Amino acid sequence: MSQKYPVIAVTGSSGAGTSTVKNSFEHIFRREKLVAAVVEGDSFHRYDRDAMKKAVAESEKDGRHPISHFGPEANEFEKLEALFKEYGESGGGKTRLYLHNDEEAAPYQQKSGTFTPWTSIEPGSDMLFYEGLHGGVKSDTADVAAYVDLLIGVVPIVNLEWIQKIHRDMSARGYSVEAVTHTILRRMHDYVYYITPQFSRTHINFQRVPTVDTSNPFIARDIPTLDESFVVIRFRDPKNVDFPYLLSMVHNSFMSRPNTIVVPGGKMGLAIELILTPLILSLVTESRRK
Repeated sequence: MSQKYPVIAVTGSSGAGTSTVKNSFEHIFRREKLVAAVVEGDSFHRYDRDAMKKAVAESEKDGRHPISHFGPEANEFEKLEALFKEYGESGGGKTRLYLHNDEEAAPYQQKSGTFTPWTSIEPGSDMLFYEGLHGGVKSDTADVAAYVDLLIGVVPIVNLEWIQKIHRDMSARGYSVEAVTHTILRRMHDYVYYITPQFSRTHINFQRVPTVDTSNPFIARDIPTLDESFVVIRFRDPKNVDFPYLLSMVHNSFMSRPNTIVVPGGKMGLAIELILTPLILSLVTESRRK
């Protein structure tokens, strides 16, 4: 690592299931008594909820490709890059929260769909932990990935990703399936150019593959469970990965390529902790040495 303070990022598109990986990280931090400065990707959107609706409507009216939360027009890539760079050098920086609902907004006496003021990261953290859409993004004006020490991708196959998004937006946000479908289509350009390229920059990818029929995600009644899935784990650099150990610890796992191990979906959390704990401890040890 080149930075004094490690930056770890979990990146994945909306509905990808990054929260599952985030929970595993929280287990690691608690067990190893590590303090993480947590940064939510939504806090680096450019617009609050009302302003975003207006910006989307304007972009669609003008006939250009509509803006989306996947692309640079609706995000503060430069500020995210600056945060990662500053934290890596000094362990500090400024961030904020996006208040998704009334419950989150109540303590701040603000409306849901707004941002809290920018505040400084509390001193004394062992690392910065980012979870969101753009932990490894590159654009014409920013290179966020350049300042990440450990970049993790969470990438279900696209039909599963859409099923998860449709069910979440319909149940939690009250959207119709037509509205969610429109959002998926509106985001497609930015998905191709700003989301998927990140997964070629990751150190490790976790891709969930269901073993049930997901041919038409727009009529699926249920989200395939972890037990109905396999997880494909790809390492960018497999030289220092102890595959025999992982195969012995995660039952019914197997290798599909020299840099890829496949584990049962129900063992995803175990595999994440087995793989990432030594990597995180190594980053922290190196950081403290510096």
